[in-house]
Amino acid sequence: MIKGYAGRILEVNLANRSHRFLPLDEEIARLYIGGKGYGTRLLYDQTEAGIDPLGPDNPLIFATGPLNGSVAPQSNRFAVVCKSPLTGGIGNATCGGSFAFGMKKAGLDVMVVKGQSERPVRIEVNGDIDEVKFIDADDLWGKGTYATQAALGKKMNHAVIGPAGENQVLYAGIVSNERIAGRTGVGAVMGSKRLKAVSVTGKRKLEMEDQDKFKEYTKFVRELFKDHPVLGESMKRFGTGAILNTTNARNMLPTRNFKYGRFKDAMKISGEWFEDNELKGVKTSCIHCPVTCGRDTEVEGVGRVKGPEYETLALLGSNLEVGDIKKVSEWNYHADDLGMDTISLGASLSFAMELNERGMFDSKLEFGDVTAISEMIQDIGHRKGIGNDLAEGVKRMAEKYGGAEFAMHVKGLELSAYDPRGSYAQGVEYATTNRGGCHVQGASMYLESTGPLTINPQNLKMKADIPIVQQNLACAINSMVLCIFTTYGMIPKQVHDLDPNGLVHRMLSGALENAGPLFRMIMGVKGKPLMWFEKWLTFITGETFSGGHLQEIGGRIFNLERMYNLREGITPSADTLPDRILYESTFKGIESGHPLDQLLPRYYKNRGWDKDGIPTDRILNKLQVHV
Repeated sequence: MIKGYAGRILEVNLANRSHRFLPLDEEIARLYIGGKGYGTRLLYDQTEAGIDPLGPDNPLIFATGPLNGSVAPQSNRFAVVCKSPLTGGIGNATCGGSFAFGMKKAGLDVMVVKGQSERPVRIEVNGDIDEVKFIDADDLWGKGTYATQAALGKKMNHAVIGPAGENQVLYAGIVSNERIAGRTGVGAVMGSKRLKAVSVTGKRKLEMEDQDKFKEYTKFVRELFKDHPVLGESMKRFGTGAILNTTNARNMLPTRNFKYGRFKDAMKISGEWFEDNELKGVKTSCIHCPVTCGRDTEVEGVGRVKGPEYETLALLGSNLEVGDIKKVSEWNYHADDLGMDTISLGASLSFAMELNERGMFDSKLEFGDVTAISEMIQDIGHRKGIGNDLAEGVKRMAEKYGGAEFAMHVKGLELSAYDPRGSYAQGVEYATTNRGGCHVQGASMYLESTGPLTINPQNLKMKADIPIVQQNLACAINSMVLCIFTTYGMIPKQVHDLDPNGLVHRMLSGALENAGPLFRMIMGVKGKPLMWFEKWLTFITGETFSGGHLQEIGGRIFNLERMYNLREGITPSADTLPDRILYESTFKGIESGHPLDQLLPRYYKNRGWDKDGIPTDRILNKLQVHV
């Protein structure tokens, strides 16, 4: 077995409370790394088309990668893969916290949960003695994620669900510490299995090919991160909320159910405002991460809790036209305790508000009014009253009540907090990403409109090129499994320090904007490892990984996901954006919205797909995607 892997999979069957240890497939590991990639391969191979996402035949796959279990910064995340109950297609999410570290210490690369238990159950795995316990969890059923983890104690590392997962809210997530695998409803799948928690422990060591080089280089990277303007300064000071004023200034901040891109009270929910008014002196991070992008605040009646991230600030703040950061922090806490994705939650609330405003849905929810929201969040998590409708997500609400033209989702997954009318490449990414309208499957907007080196976000140049490179890279990152924020450091400090109006900055931006196919070609070159994640992967495994290798592996994973969706009946007609984004403009002098119709054919061609958006045999064979 190549280094960096424990070399085994734990497969459990909840129906008869049995388990077995299986060897990790080394060939799959070489082709897909681990994490999301390995999990997707297992999901494709072990399931038939058309299974019920909330039925016993849908496996819930927890997967780590070769960097997990090390002390590399930002390396301790795990991936969860299953068929999504929200979209009916590929479902996946990643999560920080400590569970990934615990899995590797227990000697597990992957854990596959099959079947359904008749009653609430939890699993404990002690990797030192290969003991797997199935423990009745009636005493924990109904508890929030914080109380559940407190009851389980600190001797093991946990992944748990809250009431939202138990009640199969279609955008329920899985929580480790104060982090959440939030998107695509993975928590609902865990709840459908009546699995309340998985706990792991062990003392196994991660074997590396060149431990000395890894340690030496990791020290260098930690210093690099400390000195980086994003990882060491803005995110450390303001958290992910640092970007809110940027998106607002660029008319990209979702406001009033994406009707507008600017919010008059944006400053009051920003990271800067949080630091000055709400930060309670504690900044937190996932295990071994020096960035400390998390920050503590206080919620009345609760005490000190984790503060909201950018997506939450936008979707539960500006998108509801709420400029009260105390209320957003309160709602964030309750969503985390219920175990619920705040992106889909915020989008569902804003959609219900607009339906109510138009007389299409009877509720007390109104834009800018905070009075009904706290109770509604609880009702959603417990599927009570009309909260049962909101628990189904935006797509299903639109099918029931109407309003499809302003239902802000792609493939059933609610849009994250970057309005693509101000970032055309991000719109292409939303439309084509296999799990739906999500930003962390590529983050094209960072190279296009929100990062330190931006191009014109509203012409057609590079808008079908950037998403492919970014989607491929994200697939590889989520298979190692690393935090997507590690990619923020790829643009060096020297570029951040340039005057954006200066000649050098304009020349670099112009070169990027006009790079076209050259950009994809350069990123695809298989040479020596350059970036820290490439070097870590090389030092740990003994295999050579460069940017070109990661582009190839990421492309393989992305195409396999595409083939999974096609198998499940999600056709290329789903590669679209909401009508509000396509046809309503938020910019003066621009009559329509996003020019997706002009960019999608270019994207398909650049991907090696046919004109209808189907991967060709040539590209599948080239990437060794076996279906």
